[in-house]
Amino acid sequence: METGASTSAAGQPADRDLSGINNHKGTPESKQSSSSKRGSRIRSRSLSASSTDSFNSASYTGSSSDEDDVSPRDKQQKTSKGLTDFCVRNIELHAFGRREIEIAEQEMPGIVALRKRASEDKPLKGAKIVGCTHINAQTAVLIETLAELGAQVRWTACNIYSTQNEVAAALAEAGFPVFAWRGETEEDFWWCIDRCVNAENWQPNMILDDGGDATHLMLKKYPAMFKLIKGIVEESVTGVHRLYQLSKASKLTVPAMNVNDSVTKTKFDNLYSCKESIIDSLKRSTDVMFGGKQVVVCGYGEVGKGCCQALKGLGCVVYVTEIDPICALQACMDGFRVVKLNEVIRLVDIVVTATGNKNVVSREHMDKMKNGCILCNIGHSNTEIDVGSLRTPELTWEKVRSQVDHVIWPDGKRIILIAEGRLINLTCSSIPSFVVSITAATQALALIELFNAPQGRYKSDVYLLPKKMDEYVASLHLPTFDAHLTELSDDQAKYLGLNKAGPFKPNYYRY
Repeated sequence: METGASTSAAGQPADRDLSGINNHKGTPESKQSSSSKRGSRIRSRSLSASSTDSFNSASYTGSSSDEDDVSPRDKQQKTSKGLTDFCVRNIELHAFGRREIEIAEQEMPGIVALRKRASEDKPLKGAKIVGCTHINAQTAVLIETLAELGAQVRWTACNIYSTQNEVAAALAEAGFPVFAWRGETEEDFWWCIDRCVNAENWQPNMILDDGGDATHLMLKKYPAMFKLIKGIVEESVTGVHRLYQLSKASKLTVPAMNVNDSVTKTKFDNLYSCKESIIDSLKRSTDVMFGGKQVVVCGYGEVGKGCCQALKGLGCVVYVTEIDPICALQACMDGFRVVKLNEVIRLVDIVVTATGNKNVVSREHMDKMKNGCILCNIGHSNTEIDVGSLRTPELTWEKVRSQVDHVIWPDGKRIILIAEGRLINLTCSSIPSFVVSITAATQALALIELFNAPQGRYKSDVYLLPKKMDEYVASLHLPTFDAHLTELSDDQAKYLGLNKAGPFKPNYYRY
């Protein structure tokens, strides 16, 4: 689940300091001390205290907790079967989470069909998967599918705000080691990944990552463990970029699958999903009327394209910023004005970042924004908006609602900041389950391919999913629409030089 003008849906920059997780096993006294320190850190993260919110606006089942001042790390919790290998906000929420998972399954036909078709063969038998993704009802369907296909999994969150607490509880109750809750601190975030990776009698052999954080931690802190990994599946632009950097520096010692650039990922999760979720999340968080609003979307990759189409369809005047002349030309041909951010920043009512880059919106830009401007990010990384530059004494932070802050200047001007610059669609709304079904099926097939590949098929490099698998994922979802594919005759297949069963397009084809 991601996004991207070249960006994707999820979480935290992988080059952050890991020192906060190095000593999580300590004496009771040190635990008590760290608990009080964590509490003060949580309160100081933002003057709005929005980081302590556990309420998930995408969920209506009582996600908010009356115990937000007590870290889940300091609670003693057990499942109904007495299992303790997990850390969630409140295990008692598991019944609500199970209902949400059941709702998601109804709208995820592809991954459910894959589960039914492959459950007898158990293609992932022997796989031990570390998962670091968003933890929501849709991801839970993927997790339970992987288990049904024979895998053992341990799971953690790639984003401190996107976890649905009740779903995490439902997974823990079902026996899955899950370490995540909504509103983690930075230290909690790395602690959870560490607990997921480093467990007694556990040697992972596969990584499913969203943003590269689990890969980064294992490579840096557990290099011997990392060398025994059979393969990595990465679904975000940010994470894929880091994998290519590792490969270029000859530090990638295992094969990796770039799922983000699979057609079934970029076209559906990035384009169609964000086309719907940008509107949903902005409406839920601000109650904004779109007709006539001036909006600038930074980045015209698949995510930016989806956002622009949706906003234009509701009557917004949309501007686009781009660095890539090809994407910029596409924006022009689609009827959008391509501008520099400084040219329109004083005029616009809404700013949306979708680049995967850093400091796209700087303090200088925010100083020029007009009163009431809405600022949000739908790109993977939380670095696109320079939120750190807003934490200065002359600015006042005022919490409005869950994940919505007013940042007020000395002259009274205020901007509306959503989710402290993190991913708006997974923080402030839900994402379409059907689209996640497509991505989840792609991820599952990538794991199966890497895990079962004969030795030597994949070297220590980054690969794209074979197109035949992309086509198979698409075919799993066509029955939902009662769609019937035309079949090539022998003569037609010979004329085109194709196998009748596909693949039907070359790898360089642009859908």
